[in-house]
Amino acid sequence: MAGKACPWAQDEALQQVLMSDWSVSFTSLYNLLRARLCPYFYVCAAQFSVLFRAAGLAGSAVPTAAIAPTTRGLREAMRSEGIEFSLPLLEESRTRKQKSSEESLETETPSDDDDDGSFSWLEEMGVQDKVKKPDTISIQLRKEKHEVQVDHRPESLVLVRGSHTFTLLNFLISCRSLVAVAGPQAGLPPTLLAPVAFRGGTMHTLKVRVGTLEWDHDVFSLEVLGPVLPHTLHALTLLLGPAQRGSFRALLSPHEPSAAFNAALPQVKQRVGDVRQDLPPCGLHPRTLEQLRQSPTLGKSCIRLLEMKDFCYTWKA
Repeated sequence: MAGKACPWAQDEALQQVLMSDWSVSFTSLYNLLRARLCPYFYVCAAQFSVLFRAAGLAGSAVPTAAIAPTTRGLREAMRSEGIEFSLPLLEESRTRKQKSSEESLETETPSDDDDDGSFSWLEEMGVQDKVKKPDTISIQLRKEKHEVQVDHRPESLVLVRGSHTFTLLNFLISCRSLVAVAGPQAGLPPTLLAPVAFRGGTMHTLKVRVGTLEWDHDVFSLEVLGPVLPHTLHALTLLLGPAQRGSFRALLSPHEPSAAFNAALPQVKQRVGDVRQDLPPCGLHPRTLEQLRQSPTLGKSCIRLLEMKDFCYTWKA
């Protein structure tokens, strides 16, 4: 679309119509998700992406929504709307550092939270008037600096659970930063990607090229271009396994900002059997659906090389 005329970029009335139709499609997808008729779907916006997952997927008994990457401004806006969320990768990093610090028995240093504490020890030394105490504003700025440092990084991944995903739906529909203000996508609503049909959705096929490697005519190549969704990748492995007699190699080119979606969900107390939600196949292969049920184990990384030898898988992240 680069270099072409974009009539919607300057036409506010047209933008409102597009956004209204998009909101209907977005709400339709969310309702399918809540009814467990859609396992997951993506919202691909200009500044961030959102992955909505139905109850029963990724080891969660309730619907979840993951947003990455995020900024402090976006997180503050979500808090102001009453949306409860967690930062699983950031919390995991803090826990790991704390554990490492305890194991190494390093001398503890005062934390930022202690900066506004008592300074009675200065009085005991008689130098309280010679030392400038940090004021409340300085302490707040230091705390905000630490929060801003994770912006646009995998650690900025935000996780929303349960009924708060519905509040997130309404928040996103009215979120100004959801639509790009410049570039070829200026004025266009975000792209919705889902493995099932939804209101206003259109079907697009991936581009496929088949050939042989020049240095070895016995080795065939299959190139798939476009947004390859998780269920599509798993379906390809189910096809290539028996077709290639248990031996093939796949090189993957992931969308880097979406790698954080592989983060494991925080452990929440759940009754036995709660996670085993009655999720219909929704057109997916039963083995693919079973794979999507499992808890993620890749952290903030993603698979870049997938290889099968003698029907056994190995992979590299």
